[in-house]
Amino acid sequence: MSEPIKNIIEAAIMVADEPLSIDRLIALFKEDGGEPPERQVIRDALASLEEDYAERGIELKQVASGYRIQARQSVAKWVNRLWTERPPRYTRALLETLAIVAYRQPITRGEIESIRGVSVSSNVIRTLMEREWIKVAGHRDVPGRPAVYATTRKFLDYFNLKSLSELPTLAELRNLDDIATDLFDEPFQVIEGKKEEADQEDEEQSGKETGAEGNSEGQPSA
Repeated sequence: MSEPIKNIIEAAIMVADEPLSIDRLIALFKEDGGEPPERQVIRDALASLEEDYAERGIELKQVASGYRIQARQSVAKWVNRLWTERPPRYTRALLETLAIVAYRQPITRGEIESIRGVSVSSNVIRTLMEREWIKVAGHRDVPGRPAVYATTRKFLDYFNLKSLSELPTLAELRNLDDIATDLFDEPFQVIEGKKEEADQEDEEQSGKETGAEGNSEGQPSA
């Protein structure tokens, strides 16, 4: 092979519109007539690329779906100025619900409402489902068989996580406001408002103001 494997991998990750797994990187070489490189060779090339970017404004980041090249968080403030659209805005109700699903999954809507102490509007669940941050992971074996919700790979990718084990450790969900702010205030703006039954009205406003996000991963692309 005339072109170094490392260069091919770098170019593929750079131009891909989603993270690339090791299996997808190996597949790049399967039509060249020979044996594709072994997984360890791919891993070594990725490790070398990670070293190359160590002191630069971009980084090779592994998330749930694979590897991507992105701007470092330390330079995001300047890179984000390339996009003139307003950042997407979501209500605290939505972020609280997402935090509860992330930490207590699999969980039913009724259990979410019990933790929050207020009903969860259908708009909150629909918005999280439409963004593919949560999914129906099954049904609880109780009367009515309510759906149970869990987070998805897209949730992990968006928040720069390789797995749920990378979430900050919390003994229990005591202060939902602090948890929602700590976890989710970076990629978008939080709409402040009453926590009670204003959830539905706030979510309608969120939908109208979401707009373009610059990058679906919550980080500026390289």
